[in-house]
Amino acid sequence: NWSFADYYKEEAITWAWELLTDVWKLPKAQLYATVHTTDDEAEKLWAKVTDVNPKHILRFGDKDNFWEMGASGPCGPCSEIHIDLGPDRCDRQGEKHVCGVNGDCGRYIELWNLVFIQYLRDEQGALHPLPQRHVDTGAGFERLVAVIQNKASNYDTDVFMPLIQAVGEISGQDYASSKEQNAFRVIADHLRMLTFAITDGGLPSNEGRGYVMRRILRRAARYGRKLNMHEPFIYKLVPALVDLMGAAYPEIAARMEHVQAVIQAEEVHFNQTLDRGLEIFEKIKTDLQQRKQTLIPGKDVFRLYDTYGFPVDLTRILAQENNLELDVSGFEQEMDGQRERARAASRFAGQDGNESEWVVLDEGAHSLFRGYENSSLETRLMRYRITAENIYLVLKETPFYAESGGQVGDRGKIILADRELEVLDTQKDGEAIVHICRSIPDFTVVGETVLAEVQISRRRDIMKNHTATHLLHAALRRVAGEHITQAGSLVQAGRLRFDFTHFQKLSSEQIIKIEKLVNEKIQQNIELRTAQEKFNEAKEKGAMALFGEKYGDMVRTVQIGDFSLELCGGTHVRRTGEIGALLILNETGIAAGVRRIEAITGSAVVAYLQRSRDMRRQLSATLNSSEDEIAAKVQHLLDDKRKLEKSLKKAQTENLKSDVDSIIASAKTVNGVLLIERAFTDLDVDQLKSLADHLRAKSPNTVALFHVQSAGRINFVCAVSDDLVAKKQFSAGDIVREVAKTAGGGGGGRPHLAMAGGKDVSKIDEAMKKFEALVAAAAGQ
Repeated sequence: NWSFADYYKEEAITWAWELLTDVWKLPKAQLYATVHTTDDEAEKLWAKVTDVNPKHILRFGDKDNFWEMGASGPCGPCSEIHIDLGPDRCDRQGEKHVCGVNGDCGRYIELWNLVFIQYLRDEQGALHPLPQRHVDTGAGFERLVAVIQNKASNYDTDVFMPLIQAVGEISGQDYASSKEQNAFRVIADHLRMLTFAITDGGLPSNEGRGYVMRRILRRAARYGRKLNMHEPFIYKLVPALVDLMGAAYPEIAARMEHVQAVIQAEEVHFNQTLDRGLEIFEKIKTDLQQRKQTLIPGKDVFRLYDTYGFPVDLTRILAQENNLELDVSGFEQEMDGQRERARAASRFAGQDGNESEWVVLDEGAHSLFRGYENSSLETRLMRYRITAENIYLVLKETPFYAESGGQVGDRGKIILADRELEVLDTQKDGEAIVHICRSIPDFTVVGETVLAEVQISRRRDIMKNHTATHLLHAALRRVAGEHITQAGSLVQAGRLRFDFTHFQKLSSEQIIKIEKLVNEKIQQNIELRTAQEKFNEAKEKGAMALFGEKYGDMVRTVQIGDFSLELCGGTHVRRTGEIGALLILNETGIAAGVRRIEAITGSAVVAYLQRSRDMRRQLSATLNSSEDEIAAKVQHLLDDKRKLEKSLKKAQTENLKSDVDSIIASAKTVNGVLLIERAFTDLDVDQLKSLADHLRAKSPNTVALFHVQSAGRINFVCAVSDDLVAKKQFSAGDIVREVAKTAGGGGGGRPHLAMAGGKDVSKIDEAMKKFEALVAAAAGQ
């Protein structure tokens, strides 16, 4: 709780003691109050307004009982409440250790902290009394529950135990007797964080908060392996959390299926990553052991992370389990190199590779955006920068919108005296709006007054598409579910792209409903209302905010009747009728739990429909059918094509089988076993398998390997006759797997017939030598 000059030390101390002893009935004899060495007032108040044992009021210095937010700023003394849990709770027993408050053991623990903010520390370190004094008071919920329920750990309370029991039920292990209790706890704790973050609109990703979520989910999955959980399981625990906390937080119950789908998809993906990463790690470990080394090179740690998506913290855990260490500095060097490459590849960060300095004409305020009201205005040039490719300008005021919030930057022109610069793009660089202009010969600045003009036709198309994304977002939530939140967008002049959280492909019926709903709102010609509001007030009205975005105290809201209300700084049409129409082009999945809609508006819709009409007419003429019959006619042609291909394939296979005798005759003998190797062209894997199966049935004592190259890859099929399989000397699955590895691939299968693929066609000769060596080694056993 916070008090901003509403109450102070006496009330805070009184109410804290009352809650702990009268409401929660904690034993007074076991409670201790601490105060700062200089805080005579707090010490006297503890003795006056509570019945705490006077001997239990203790003084401590700055380390324990003084709070400050930094080297300077508001600060003040603290008063803490501790409880003595008894000598058996000490976890540092020994001759030198003495239990006591702030004694750094498990016997005495802090329950409550009352911060009295009464000073302002200046930059020289001196304290000055504040004109108004405040209180920041709080306690650890789970720690209090553990004390009230007399549990040794927060995880043993009813806050966590239902989740831990659910982990036990899924894993088939007993928490009480398990040697991996920490795994139960990590999974339960991480499940809570993930569920609430995903409910709030977050998604695991490779950036920002999403990356934190991904690491936490993967850490939980990793600990699941300690409980022999190799298949996705975390998502199955979400209902147990909803049962436990859904009454207090109904939003997690409403979005339970969405949360489960997000977690499950991420688990499936990570299991693939983990299995591949573990395989690579084992190779690294074996190589180090053979060389009698213990340090995993930074390049290998980075390769696991960058190429295979294997988290560094998991590599560190595996290293510790195998008595190995990470070359952390080497890894950081690799990361720095990657960051530098990313900066060099960035469109704006490198600024076409020429690091010329900014020429500052005026140090005053700049980059005031006037584009909501104006598409052109006279303003002043504040600074400029010239490179080989571009000229960069910063203006005092500008009608140009800098790319942000999914909306691309404006284009247009800036006129300086008698020179005209073409604005190719507008970007943000910190707080500055930078106009990126095409370079012109002999550019010089004559005067500082300029005319800035946005390309208005392009801006209008962007505005139509931006307003359409708001309508689309609202329609999606009404048709497909309130769980849907925006996961990204791109608003251009030609089209719009809208990414959203959803775990199912939208049905054709849903897409039609969404289009119909959006176009109804367009036809209603609703007036858009924009306003500057306090963030909390906008949220209370139901304004949609994006997960992960940073908002200030004041935000801009864009409202479309009672249909849509969002926080948005972009440019929009004045009325929805200006959009004309919206047409959804496609809807696809782009990541686990994220789908994408691409759509067009206005004149682009008319052009699209005209092209579609012309195409239907052309198809109708080509197929000699009416437009209504086009689909059926095309399907009929495809069916006929498939039948012909099937007949041709069957004929090819029969012809190949007739050549089996000549193939067998070409076999060579290796240690008494017939070895057959043959390359084919224009055959698929099914035909190779059919031929190999026919050969192995006809030729005993035989091992065969067929291969065919297609689209830069090699497909292998291996066959072993039944008599050799029975001797258990040969396995087609083992042979083809090792052969494929030589060509940078993998695969496997059953002992008598198996297939694999290779990525490097240049290794085909090496792969064949590997095949002969494997057969020779097995035959010689």
